[in-house]
Parts: sequence; C-alpha cells; structure tokens
Amino acid sequence: MRKSSRLTGIVIAVLLCIVAVIWYAALREDRHGLLTVSFLDVGQGDSIYIDAPSGRQVLIDGGKSSTVLRRLASAIPWWDRTIDVVIPTHPDADHIGGLVDVLARYKVSMIIRSSAEGDTQTAKALVEAMKQEGSQNIVAMRGQVIDIGSTGSPQAAHAYLQILYPDRLLPHVATNDGCVVARLVYGETSFMLSCDAPSGVEEYLVALDGASLHSDVLKAGHHGSKYSSSPLFLGFVSPAFGIFSRGCTNTYGHPAPEVVERFKQFDIPTFDTCKDGTVTFVSDGQTVVRK
Repeated sequence: MRKSSRLTGIVIAVLLCIVAVIWYAALREDRHGLLTVSFLDVGQGDSIYIDAPSGRQVLIDGGKSSTVLRRLASAIPWWDRTIDVVIPTHPDADHIGGLVDVLARYKVSMIIRSSAEGDTQTAKALVEAMKQEGSQNIVAMRGQVIDIGSTGSPQAAHAYLQILYPDRLLPHVATNDGCVVARLVYGETSFMLSCDAPSGVEEYLVALDGASLHSDVLKAGHHGSKYSSSPLFLGFVSPAFGIFSRGCTNTYGHPAPEVVERFKQFDIPTFDTCKDGTVTFVSDGQTVVRK
C-alpha cells in the first residue's frame, strides 16, 4: 500500500509540474496586444528582434558572431526553436555573421534578403546555410509588405513590415548601397530600420516617401556613421527616439561626434547598445515606451 501511495504521489506531482509548465507557456505566449522590438547588444553590428502581438517573430540581422544566440535566449522561450522571418539586410559580416548560427539553432520559415552580393567567406557561409535551411527565400524589393499579424481581435491593429528599399535588383553595388531598409508599423506607431543605408539612399527615400517616413523610433543608419543620418532624413523621420547599435571598442569612431550632435540639434534622445545594452521598446499600437 505504501509503495502504491508513494507512486500515486509521484504521478500526481509529475502531472502538476506538467500542468504548471503548460500554463506558464500559455501565459508567456500571450503578448496582451503588445509589439516588442529589441535592438540587441551584439557588439559592433546590428541585430533587431521583433515579437509581434500575434506571436510571430522576426529577426533582422544577427551581428558578427554567435553572441546573438545568447541575446535571443533572453527573448525567446527555451522551448521555442522557430523564427518566422529572418532578414539579412546586406552581406557584411557585422550583420550576417551570427545568422549562420541562428539558422543552425532555429527553424526559419522565411528569409528576405538583399540582392547585394558578397564575396567574403562569411557571405558564402550564409548562402550555404540558407540553402540547407530550406526556408522560403525572397529577394527584398520596395513595395513588399510582410504581415506579422495581430492578436486576432477584430479591433486589433495589424503589425507589418514595409520594405522601402531597394527598389530594384542591385547585385553589384557596394553592399551598404543595396541594404534592406524597412519600416515596422503597428497601429499608429512605427519604427524606421535603416540598416547601413548611406545618406544618398536616405535622401532618395525622402524624395519617394516624404512625410510618410515619420516613425517613433529610428535605428541610426550604419551604427551612427557620419555618412548616414542626414539632416534631411532626420527631419522627415522625426523620431521620438534614436538608437545607435555599435560596439564600445569599434575602430570606426561610431557614432560620429557630428551625428551625435545632429540628434541633439533635432532634440531626439538616443540610446546606445554599447552603453545601455539591449534596448527594448514596447508598443500598444498607440504609444511607444522603452521597456
């Protein structure tokens, strides 16, 4: 009898643990109608993780190394080994190096990539990893809209990514000139994700889109390089917050002092992944706040 009672107790305890895990997972999966955007601290590079109200997940770039896996482990539940969309904005190592590890760890449904071609070993390794992943592979082009869903409520706003650039195939240009510029929209809020786009691309987008570039958050182009974040572009985007994604010991001088001063002149407060670590914002579709 004692053995039977002990066995029954063990079974009940196991079942209670399973129920607790299921409830924890269910609660964790409920985003409560919130969009979360994290500018991951991956050193000198870019990596942006988007968790939509629908539960769909997007990763834009992956930094230079496997550091991105540690950052994602803090954002994605341990039981989740899927990412819906991965966007390598261009084939520079500080944007795609970590994606090789991401593709090895996570099952990715869709890859949206730049048409700019890279000839480095890192770029070739990513091309091979994408082939092995077997994901839907799409070349980014202006006008594409990637719907990442809502909570399912009829009143809920949809979250989606607009591809603003490139507007043509650019296989042989300098990689920064062909990088994927995207604007993330949720309800009345938006995020301008401008990769390493130089000022020439920024000003071209101003000519195409004008005031519709306005966004609540701007990831400063090219880690705060003096060749990006032109006054014209800053004026039209007119963000409430700016982000410098960069490493503390980078040898490029990012962010450039003149760019830091330019954000101050436009009265745009900035965050810096070097100083602040991963920077996360949350949107309810009406307002954006730092988490």
